[in-house]
Amino acid sequence: MSAGPLPDIHAIEDLYAENHLWLQKWLRSKLGCVHHAADLAQDTFVRILGKSEPVNIREPRSYLATIANGLVYDFRRRQLLEQRYLEALQQLPEPLQPSPETRALQLEALNALDALLDQLPPAVRRAFLLSQLSGWTHARIATELGISVATVKRHIVRGLTQCCLLQ
Repeated sequence: MSAGPLPDIHAIEDLYAENHLWLQKWLRSKLGCVHHAADLAQDTFVRILGKSEPVNIREPRSYLATIANGLVYDFRRRQLLEQRYLEALQQLPEPLQPSPETRALQLEALNALDALLDQLPPAVRRAFLLSQLSGWTHARIATELGISVATVKRHIVRGLTQCCLLQ
């Protein structure tokens, strides 16, 4: 593939034809599953198609690997979240277990919330989660993070504001 911006769909088709199998094998080596690798390879090219500006690709495989690495990270993060959610559900008595439909909806909401919180700076996210999930006081969070109580309050407000984007 020649260097330069991707001006049209034909350049992306060429990128796909020349690199799809390589990308799928590369992803399979990272994920250990041919099916997940195939899905993430497709998602990589969908990301490229979704770009509004032409992209200057000098090293096609490096470019694809960079996009795919981000998708692998997101995939593993969702898997871990789902695993923890299912483990928490196992602690519930049988009559309180949600239906499969409710589980799917709750997991979808958890993934969306996780993605929103991941956009926050680490200190903001940590302060917010300590407040909301651990029930820590503002003073305890401030001491833990080495920041002022006023900063903790700002972080919590920012976290709550970010969560409002979920609606």
